[in-house]
Amino acid sequence: MSAARFFVAGKVQGVWFRASAREQAIALGLRGYANNLRDGRVEVLAVGDAAAIERLAAWLSHGPPMARVDRLVREDAREEEASEAFVCG
Repeated sequence: MSAARFFVAGKVQGVWFRASAREQAIALGLRGYANNLRDGRVEVLAVGDAAAIERLAAWLSHGPPMARVDRLVREDAREEEASEAFVCG
């Protein structure tokens, strides 16, 4: 089991980024969350299979069609930080 936290910057709020990230994560069998941050970024925590997290990271680098990702930062995270399901906050 692996865990990673991502911070996505660019045009990522108001373009269905969190909902789309949730759909991608669920399809990959991941748990965690996607939250809007006050500074305009989106934070994504993903827990699950390392290969699935890598696939989510690749998707996060561009996001849904209306998004524009300028920067993607990845940090290690703890598995305990995720809930049982992938949620949007």
